[in-house]
Amino acid sequence: MNTEAFSDTLSTLMRELVHGSPDPRNGTFMLNRGDRGLIDSLENVPAAAASAANDGGASIAAHADHLRYGLALLNRWSNGEVAPWHDADWTTSWRKDVVTEPEWRALRDDLRREAEAWVSALAKPRELNARELGWVAGSVAHLAYHLGAIRQINRAARGPTAEDERRAEEKLRGEKTRG
Repeated sequence: MNTEAFSDTLSTLMRELVHGSPDPRNGTFMLNRGDRGLIDSLENVPAAAASAANDGGASIAAHADHLRYGLALLNRWSNGEVAPWHDADWTTSWRKDVVTEPEWRALRDDLRREAEAWVSALAKPRELNARELGWVAGSVAHLAYHLGAIRQINRAARGPTAEDERRAEEKLRGEKTRG
């Protein structure tokens, strides 16, 4: 199956999750208006908070490293490697639960690079079999899941609420009626 018909849609959805909602006047697909997305949300979380685990769950650092690892594998596949996950150790991606400030900066930078590369890869139409299509579409849902999990761990990573979005819409309507 060729992804030409929906590659733009998948890359748009992933871009929104990674970099936030587009211009508030043009609306949004997944996040509330004004949401800054995963990468900027993580900038508001210091290393100590990123290292904290709640009730035995994974830390934000572990979620970020898990996303970085998964996106790195997808990017390797996108660049022509036949099966980069054949020897993947997913448990490794969950072991990075405590980070120093320099390690946290490096992890966020690496995650940003992998996420941006994957957004670009999604935008390029390609031939996929049914299993590969599942990986590609699933990557958007997978990142959305972890963004939500991260935001439940620490309030500093959360985006605007529906109430914030409603106020922004009212403000935009007011500007349109004045302009």
